[in-house]
Amino acid sequence: MNQIFKIFFAGIILGTILIFMLPNAQEPLEPTHSVNPTTFEIVPVYTFRVVNTYPHDRNAFTQGLVYENDTLYEGTGLYGHSKLFKVDLETGDVVQIHELPPQFFGEGITIFGNKIIQLTWQSNTGFVYDISNFELLREFTYSTEGWGITHDGERLIISDGTSTLHFLDTENFEEIGQIEVFDSNGPVTSLNELEYVQGEIYANVWQTDYIARISPQTGQVLGWIDLKGLLSADEFSEPVDVLNGIAYDEKNNRLFVTGKLWPRIFEIELISTD
Repeated sequence: MNQIFKIFFAGIILGTILIFMLPNAQEPLEPTHSVNPTTFEIVPVYTFRVVNTYPHDRNAFTQGLVYENDTLYEGTGLYGHSKLFKVDLETGDVVQIHELPPQFFGEGITIFGNKIIQLTWQSNTGFVYDISNFELLREFTYSTEGWGITHDGERLIISDGTSTLHFLDTENFEEIGQIEVFDSNGPVTSLNELEYVQGEIYANVWQTDYIARISPQTGQVLGWIDLKGLLSADEFSEPVDVLNGIAYDEKNNRLFVTGKLWPRIFEIELISTD
């Protein structure tokens, strides 16, 4: 009996230790998938060449970036500072602005037809604006957190900080499907800002220097874009946050990237490392 009790109490102690070792569910979501280029054995890895640079507001906490009809649109975050901008790419001048109510933390944006759609972080609320004057046309709700948003011409695609991408109907905003994003290491989490580029979903992986190129049919990562070194050492003299912001100029086949509080927007050309 003494031996049985020893085993029983040892099990209790071990269980207690494991409980205290579990992460606090209330902690901010952090990446659980390590992006390591040495593991990219079955998909291509791309680096970059800077084609051009453009000024970017260092106070802009970039959450969404879209290029449409020769115009840049940007959505920013933080409570009390979230905005929607129309920006002159060449000069960085703000042409038009809409401020969100202070209780909303702005997130990703996309343009569908003549409307701008903007997500918010934890409020389960999205906004639809008239692209010409930023008039608020309607609000809608969704069940997840809002991070990034884009579309494939038929469906809205949103990220929620996990490995799941959700597809929403463009009219009623109801969820009509989802995919799990994965590579050879398993699920790829912390998917953030999104852009649809030539049949693929590009996704910033939060707190990394990588963009995942994702199949919208299967969720498989088709390639990785390594943007380490995009900012120079001098540009870290003032506070900067993570890489976040992808915009694609479909007409001229130009790709733009930036980050939260970054001083510049970069037009880049992808270079295969193969």
